[in-house]
Amino acid sequence: MGFNEIATVAGKPGLYKVLKPSRSGVILESMDAKKAKLVVGANHRVSILSEISIYTMTEEGSTPLQEVMINIEKEFSGDTGLAKGADNDEYIAFMKHILPDFDEERVYPSDIKKLISWYKIIRENTPELLEEQAEGGEEAAEEKEA
Repeated sequence: MGFNEIATVAGKPGLYKVLKPSRSGVILESMDAKKAKLVVGANHRVSILSEISIYTMTEEGSTPLQEVMINIEKEFSGDTGLAKGADNDEYIAFMKHILPDFDEERVYPSDIKKLISWYKIIRENTPELLEEQAEGGEEAAEEKEA
């Protein structure tokens, strides 16, 4: 499974594994212990994680979510050090540590909370995804260039 097989649905918490398309939309399975299945249609806003990025002040203007999560894994190995009741300044300090050039005007504390929540879900359910991407991502990039 890759970041291109994990989705988020607007208005619903958590992450979902993309199973297959159906006549009325896409069949998703929650990545929590319940493994509940859900059919989402055109009236739902579904985003694939590989297409999400974080706004930055760099020339590119954003950094892919996948890279940010790999940085979190390299730096913290699962323990972000943020308590559940952390205040907004702590979330912003965390983000500055992971991605120093993120755009503070466009990335809100609620976005950072969601990022951490998603990171924990991925680390709990598919930890190999972060490891494989960290190690295999560079090799894949080299193959594309060749």
